[in-house]
Amino acid sequence: MKKPHYTDEYFKKRLTEEQYKILRAHETEPAFSGEYLNFDASGRYNCAGCGQPVFESTTKFHSGSGWPSFYDVFQAGNIGFRKDTALGIERVEAFCNHCGSHLGHVFDDGPKPTGKRYCVNSLALKFEPRKTKI
Repeated sequence: MKKPHYTDEYFKKRLTEEQYKILRAHETEPAFSGEYLNFDASGRYNCAGCGQPVFESTTKFHSGSGWPSFYDVFQAGNIGFRKDTALGIERVEAFCNHCGSHLGHVFDDGPKPTGKRYCVNSLALKFEPRKTKI
């Protein structure tokens, strides 16, 4: 299946100015400021750029880093990775593999079972509550 091509105009119409800076210009929201940092509802976190599922609440944990953290992705292949040396240090950027939007970074200091800490900007996410049966 071929990935769609998202234009800059598409993102400028869909995202707030702050979201655009993070998802498209690879900026970072201030630590301890994000909507989902201390958020514990049950559901799925989707890419704010295109809506692709990227994380689930069952893998979210409180890392103390200042950003929402997850120890695993929603589904292998939904998130891509690339080396980021923008700050003069080597990190691994995590991005939406569907639309290419910057989500955050992944580190090797997370909890078991993966040992990963996906440190993600709240503005890069859109939460979808888990539907419950009545």
